[in-house]
Amino acid sequence: MISQDILIVGGGLAGLAAALSCDSHLKVAVISKVHPLRSHSVAAQGGINAALGNNPDGKDDSWERHAFDTIKGSDYLADQDVAEVMCQKAVSTIYELEYLGVPFSRFPGGLIAQRPFGGAGFPRTCYAADRTGLVILHTLFEQSIRKQVKFYNEWLVTKLVVKDGKCLGVVVYDLATGQIMPVRTRAAIFATGGYGRVYSKTTNAYINHGSGTGIAYKAGVPLRDMEFVQFHPTSLFGKNILITEGARGEGGYLVNNKGKRFMADYAPSTMELAPRDIVARAIQTEIDKGNGFDDQYIHLDLRHIAEEKIKKRLPGIREICINFAGIDPVEAPIPIQPAQHYSMGGIDIDPKCASQVEGFFAAGECACVGVHGANRLGGNSLLDTVVFGKISGEEASVYIKGSEGTNSDEKILLEEALEVKTRVEEWEKRDSGEKIHRLLERLKVVMSEKVGIFRKKEDLTEGMEKISELKEDYKRVYLSGNCLRYSQELVNLLEFDSMLDLAEVITLGALRREETRGSHYRLDFKERNDKDWLKHTLASCKEGKPQISYSGVNISKYEPEARKY
Repeated sequence: MISQDILIVGGGLAGLAAALSCDSHLKVAVISKVHPLRSHSVAAQGGINAALGNNPDGKDDSWERHAFDTIKGSDYLADQDVAEVMCQKAVSTIYELEYLGVPFSRFPGGLIAQRPFGGAGFPRTCYAADRTGLVILHTLFEQSIRKQVKFYNEWLVTKLVVKDGKCLGVVVYDLATGQIMPVRTRAAIFATGGYGRVYSKTTNAYINHGSGTGIAYKAGVPLRDMEFVQFHPTSLFGKNILITEGARGEGGYLVNNKGKRFMADYAPSTMELAPRDIVARAIQTEIDKGNGFDDQYIHLDLRHIAEEKIKKRLPGIREICINFAGIDPVEAPIPIQPAQHYSMGGIDIDPKCASQVEGFFAAGECACVGVHGANRLGGNSLLDTVVFGKISGEEASVYIKGSEGTNSDEKILLEEALEVKTRVEEWEKRDSGEKIHRLLERLKVVMSEKVGIFRKKEDLTEGMEKISELKEDYKRVYLSGNCLRYSQELVNLLEFDSMLDLAEVITLGALRREETRGSHYRLDFKERNDKDWLKHTLASCKEGKPQISYSGVNISKYEPEARKY
């Protein structure tokens, strides 16, 4: 049986940051569903926030101002002490990334370039053209190879093994061999990313099913604030490919079919650079009012920006538009619409990235440490992954020094692997029933239509009923092929269980929260209600069903006030 001191599940930015920060004397390995350089972190385009003050318009910036913008952007649901930790560490994080080799774009004179982003009082988003996530991921991967981190690529984790409140290891499906087997570890860090593929229209990669979050939930780890789902304002119409907020940061306009910059009606002081939840709702409202093009999209217009500037600072966006929409943004406006983009909620962890299960840690989008609250600011996600990825590796290393394995671990792990194998064999034995791809499409439609940008009790209740129907239908699925090597059908079968759980928790949390806050907009409760709802939602799995409870928000310096832009 393979054994590791620390097992990191996920090869994106949070996972690699964790691997680099683990004690070098420990046996550390990364399990990744795909090759790490194909992780969804490569899709992050616009930048990473830090109060460097390099932009002439940002010379008075500070980590305190960054923290306030983060807390205000969160609609005051962020835990303020944790947001302050992230923003304090931001500046040193950027310089550490620079030292490791990240090729940031530069201002004349050599300072790291910074651009404006939504909800920020100062231009503090550091960037590498519009490929920021890609270049940071490549850099951290190269450093991981240099550190001789062990990688198990194309392994899908199917189960987190917990006994008596302690993490013992995981069960994996090796895509290359078709084997299902246990892996023993003294500490596990989940950095498995988001769950965008629960929705029809999403900027997320096809690998983003959210099974890591669902596996942790099934193993008894609570999930926090799952009803808060971010819809990015600008995805390429028809393809749902992300069009970075950096396009608006560089001066792009949002224009309706009347030729009007309509953000003046929704956020007059910040216009296109209001927080994402506000801009996404504004765009959808314009489309619903009949002010969109073909009643489906509006325009992001960059034509007034100098051609040389577009080619230098937004080369990836220009390539995407030319290759996937047949237009050059230098000459024509970009057709865009909102799409699911990010999860503010996730595995409930403390500021040290530790969960309620001993030896189990989490970081990145799959986790909820409390920095994003009800709405994440653009540029804070990459910062979150690197800052808390590093913390998770450090804290897991500290934990290892005081922990010991038990002789019974191996027997328990083998039993858990056998349970997964038995389930797969049951699917193989059936020759009829439900096809998993049809259930997956039905789930996406339910979530998009009933738990989208605008929500109300009637839709959410119907969504819960349809998810229950899907759970029943999932009991009748079957595996049509008998070859388990690189079986995408088997991947979907194994992950769909988690997707159903996540959909249920998101919908139930949204139904229970009778207010509007950040990305959670209730048409039947249009005001924020701090008296009753300034609290985190916690969902625990009890006998296969979600149990909802609540916990307080840490308010330190900033009392909640009306969020105006």
